Amino acid sequence: MELVKRLCDTYGPSGREDNIRKIIESNIQKYCKKIEVDRLGNLIAHVRPKGVGKAKRGNGDKIMFCAHMDEIGLIITHIDKNGFLRFTNVGGIFPERILFERVIFENGTIGVIGVETKRETPKPAYLDNMFIDIGAKNKEEAQTMVRIGDIAAFYQQSVNINKRLSAKALDDRIGCYCLIETMKRIKSNKDDLYFVFSVQEEVGLRGARTGAYAIAPKYAIAVDVTITGDIPESPKMDVSIGKGVAIKVKDSAFIGHPLINDKLVSYARKMKIPYQLEILERGTTDAAIIQVVKEGALSGVLSIPTRYVHSTNEVCDFADVEATIKLLTCICEKGLE
Repeated sequence: MELVKRLCDTYGPSGREDNIRKIIESNIQKYCKKIEVDRLGNLIAHVRPKGVGKAKRGNGDKIMFCAHMDEIGLIITHIDKNGFLRFTNVGGIFPERILFERVIFENGTIGVIGVETKRETPKPAYLDNMFIDIGAKNKEEAQTMVRIGDIAAFYQQSVNINKRLSAKALDDRIGCYCLIETMKRIKSNKDDLYFVFSVQEEVGLRGARTGAYAIAPKYAIAVDVTITGDIPESPKMDVSIGKGVAIKVKDSAFIGHPLINDKLVSYARKMKIPYQLEILERGTTDAAIIQVVKEGALSGVLSIPTRYVHSTNEVCDFADVEATIKLLTCICEKGLE
């Protein structure tokens, strides 16, 4: 799992995915004949039909697989006279989950998130009450290190905890990892497979829109994380880490196509892949936009159960990751027709 650790630890907030894209491209080059980067920054890899008879080639469908490269971050809006940085969010930030955490900017500058100590500061504090301390003595020194508009990502190192992984940006570098590993395992496929590593999902599913528009797939599968209902006093949700890949039924902006979900469940049962069904009341994935681009795509979502999503220490189980890769590989080789 060294690759997924490298993916998670690397800087790559929304709109700044270049470093992630380079890592992914270097790991998939030998498994596809065509790789391109579109104008928005999506990395799109095309795996043509292989390992099947000539009669089956050219008669397959277009299947799009999508996982987003970007992570949440913080963008600098103001530098005060003492060199402290004020910021706002890039993507979904929970203020209570980021206090006193370290961040890193693209140029390597590191800072710590602090909070105002005045009596009227709300508890929990808002982002407006927070600042980033980069060790500058004043505004002039700070301006030599960071500029207005620079984006910080969280600075955290991935670690194994028993048979699980704790890391920042599992959302959705673990999905990217699943697509990379799937590409390595495909032995034969009759369909045209498009693996899209999308940009700017956290700020509005933007890369998935342009990627789907260019490909116009008949079928699409997004791969992302989902929250769980298995921690103390958590909301009731029948998804737990360690119990298999989650097949999404519905979220706040997406309803899985019943034909696709039936096929996914059928494959999981036949291959004895552990799975669970997911209903997510808040949040969505790239599939929500892919399914309505052009004339639409028959779409589904495979989710990796993950605790503490959008924090600096998200947690997933290696067994669920393996289950996801096995089901993806099955889809690639058998199709969704």
